[in-house]
Amino acid sequence: MAASAVVIQQQQPMVVPRVTAWTSGLCHCCLDMNSCCFAFWCFPCFMCSTSRKFGESLCLPLVDLFGPAIVAATGVGVCIPPVTLSMRVALRYKYQIPGSLCEDILISCFCVCCSWCQMHREIKHRKQTAAVISAQPVAFSTITSTVPIV
Repeated sequence: MAASAVVIQQQQPMVVPRVTAWTSGLCHCCLDMNSCCFAFWCFPCFMCSTSRKFGESLCLPLVDLFGPAIVAATGVGVCIPPVTLSMRVALRYKYQIPGSLCEDILISCFCVCCSWCQMHREIKHRKQTAAVISAQPVAFSTITSTVPIV
């Protein structure tokens, strides 16, 4: 009689995302001095770098920077920086950070540099503390028969 194998696989627990707060405040720019200096001395480059780290296009933040030129060319006023707002909302959604659209609009309009610094710190913190979860090993059991074959 041939040997047969029995595979026992344990059910994996379901991971439920938990709601968390920002890891640093809006005005805590000095917690990461390298990022603070980078943003101060070359804000357009900082915006593009942060956008890339979040997985968006490198040149996407340039839309916000050319907003005044768009206003001058078209006559249509854009007072809310669209990329800053969308990045902030997307980051809050991805990391389950509570907040409101109204709050995001106000921060995007009046605290642009601080908002980008906070988003950069959040992305940096979340990437450093990413937990690696490995699957449990599958148990194999071999059943052999001791019946003589005639």
